[in-house]
Amino acid sequence: MKLHDVNTGITKNRKRKRIGRGPGSGHGKTAGRGHKGHKSRSGYSRKPSFQGGSMPLFRRIPKRGFHNPFAPVIKVMNVQDLEAMCDDGMEITPDLLVSTHILTGIFDELKILGNGEITKNLKVSAHRFSKSAVEKIKAAGGEVTILPAKRLPKERAALLKSGEVQRAHK
Repeated sequence: MKLHDVNTGITKNRKRKRIGRGPGSGHGKTAGRGHKGHKSRSGYSRKPSFQGGSMPLFRRIPKRGFHNPFAPVIKVMNVQDLEAMCDDGMEITPDLLVSTHILTGIFDELKILGNGEITKNLKVSAHRFSKSAVEKIKAAGGEVTILPAKRLPKERAALLKSGEVQRAHK
């Protein structure tokens, strides 16, 4: 192969296939749908997982474990991340991290982990902390504030039954 051969046969703006425009086009009469059968009919559609009638892949693979849709989604940050992005004496909250686009996506709780070193004096508010993270933040002269965790469905139901929480819709 030579340099002038590299792009031969490649069309940048290929003409679209004109279907059902007579026998001269090569795609006339049945318009590429073949004869009879459900695929030739108008309005035909099939599931994306359909594999020609054979057992679909997602049903062939063994299933393991359990996914709890009600479990809280927890984002994690390390102390070294806080060291890199924050100034001395700064107050760090989950709302601040979301508004500055440091944390992205939807999450319920923030957990600070103790990976790395920290030298800055920071006031950190989060829902969870590892023991090493608390030790390192306090050793640097900072403060740790634990925010209340997301209520579990059982706790919410118990509060509603006891009448402590007013219902929004009656």
